[in-house]
Order: sequence, then C-alpha cells, then structure tokens
Amino acid sequence: MLTQTQPAATRAQTVLHPVMLPLTRTHLRAVGPVTRKDNCEHCRLNAVCVPDGLDAGERGEFIGLVFQHKRLAMGDRLYRAGDAFSHLYFVKTGAFKSVMMLHDGREQITGFHLAGDSLGIDAIGASAHPSEAVALEDAWVCAVPYQGLMQLSRRAEPVQSYVQSLLSRELVRDQGVMVLLGRMQADERVAAFLLSLAQRFKARGLSPDEFILPMVREDIGNYLGLTLETVSRCLSRLKRAGLIEVNNRQLHILDHAGLEQVIGAGQNHD
Repeated sequence: MLTQTQPAATRAQTVLHPVMLPLTRTHLRAVGPVTRKDNCEHCRLNAVCVPDGLDAGERGEFIGLVFQHKRLAMGDRLYRAGDAFSHLYFVKTGAFKSVMMLHDGREQITGFHLAGDSLGIDAIGASAHPSEAVALEDAWVCAVPYQGLMQLSRRAEPVQSYVQSLLSRELVRDQGVMVLLGRMQADERVAAFLLSLAQRFKARGLSPDEFILPMVREDIGNYLGLTLETVSRCLSRLKRAGLIEVNNRQLHILDHAGLEQVIGAGQNHD
C-alpha cells in the first residue's frame, strides 16, 4: 500500500506499473508462420518479450514457440470472456484494452497494453479468459502456446522466472489500480496515468515527452473511475498550469516534475 511519505515519482511508478462481455466474434487474420524476417531475433522488442539468461538452445526453443502472428483491426477482439485459454499473446504493434463485465452489466476497463506488453496473463490458472482484449488501433500480436511455455519452463529456469515476473507485474498493476481509485483525487489519477504512459513509452525507446494517446478520453475515464467530462476538465487544468499541451490525442508533457507534484497534493477537483 502506498503512503503519502513516498516521493511523488515513486508513487506514480507504483500506482501504474509499466505495464482489458463478449460483444462480437473475434476477427483474426492469421498471416502464416513466423518468417526469418519477422521472427523474434529480428524484432526490435525481443529484449522485452524474450526471457533473459537463456542459452542458445533454450532461446531457440522459446522463439520456436512463437508460431504465428495475428493482425487485428481497430475494434477487433483478440479473445472474448469465456473463450478457452490456450495462449499468451505479446503485442508487436498497436495497443489493446482489457475489459471485464461487472455484475450490474457495465463494462470496466482493467488495463491498457502497448507494444511489448503481454495479454492473457489473467487467465493463467483458469480454463477460460475472464476478460476480453480489444484492439484500440490496428495491431499485430505474437502467440505463444501456454502449455509449450510451461514444458520449456521445467527445463529452463530463466523461463520459470520469466513467467513469474509476468504474474508479478499483473499483481502489482492490480494493486496499483486499487490505490489509484481508492486514495487519489481526479487530478492525481490523470497525472499518474500520463506519467505512467510516459514511462512506458520511454522504456520502449520512444519519446516520453510527446506521444499520441492510443485510447479515447472515455476509456481513460472508465479505467480511472472518472467521467468523460471530469477527464477533460483535469486535462484542461493541467494544461492551464503549464504542465501539458494536449490536442485531441496528441499529448506533450512540458513538466514531468510538475505532474509528479500533482500526485499527493490531494486537490479535491471533480
């Protein structure tokens, strides 16, 4: 649990760790097996997706598990709640949101996934996916059969550690969202969310200062427990304070330290 004595930057990193009702049938377009041009060794994300510490043989086995790429258009479902769990997925390009159906029929966004992130982790230990993954934009994913991954993990300790780290990140993210929704005011939530995105883009070698939000404001509000109008007002306040520039989905963070100071300020805006 976070405390108000933690530095603002630490709180932001903890709350949203760099790190989503079936409506329609998933429309996947398989584009065949992995080719030399597109395999993990030639992918700019291999340092993110491939476990560290594997010897040449183990690395080859892991890469051999990535047997296909799938392309999805914006709005397509990679999988639906209730679909049988068989694969973990890694986002190659594009972005996704995870969505769960609440008991009262409302949809709740539980996470956003960028290039290099994994999908399907919440289904480990279950026979079916508890949520659905929806493409926020045209995207590509790599599929890894979970049973094959478990078989390899019994022989390769780095793969065991790798799977454990995936589960740990899921747990940390869930805990962070609980703190975000339970302890932070509206401006703090939005500031923490923007800083988290900046950190995640930076970890991928992209600009942490200027980027395009892959999700609409309504989705941000759903995830943060805020209305669309509140998200817009928070962004306007941060803009007036000289901390950001925002034009539709184009975001420019002008003052990272200033956003960090917003977290913990406890301003009671709605």
